[in-house]
Amino acid sequence: MNFIEIITTGGTIEKLYDEDHGTLVNRQSIVSRMLSELRLENLTWNITELMSKDSLEIDDRDRQKIVEAVRVLLAQKRSQRLDGIVILHGTDTLPLTGELLFETFPDTNVPIVLTGAMRPFELRKSDALQNLTEAIFAARIYKSGVHCVAHGLSLSFPGVAKDRKRGTFAKQ
Repeated sequence: MNFIEIITTGGTIEKLYDEDHGTLVNRQSIVSRMLSELRLENLTWNITELMSKDSLEIDDRDRQKIVEAVRVLLAQKRSQRLDGIVILHGTDTLPLTGELLFETFPDTNVPIVLTGAMRPFELRKSDALQNLTEAIFAARIYKSGVHCVAHGLSLSFPGVAKDRKRGTFAKQ
């Protein structure tokens, strides 16, 4: 049985349609709803709702909160089972957070996997569920490192960037 910690920070992957204003907004995590659509054998998880922000609003203080949440989880690993960490993050600044996590935990023995989506889970033709599934799979098979997983790609930090032209991630 694997145990994965899922940290949510918001981003497009978790945006909801606000009927009053006709906009997409981050209000609260919807990862539980996403997980309910998946068949995940021999897996248990815990969800930490750290924040609910568009990644363009995530600043250095928010990135430090993410680092501290990961630090706490890695410290707890000594007494509790932890096979991987998945972080739901907006795609615009995901590479900045990934680089900071790589710099802070260069020798982590637990895989840290960041993912997001170009289209919200609530919209048709969303990549959200695919990317979440791939991130969970990667967190189960990798033994260590900081990775960005989306669109059938797994890229290890450092050197991951958003490729806006292709609407995915690439190595620099």
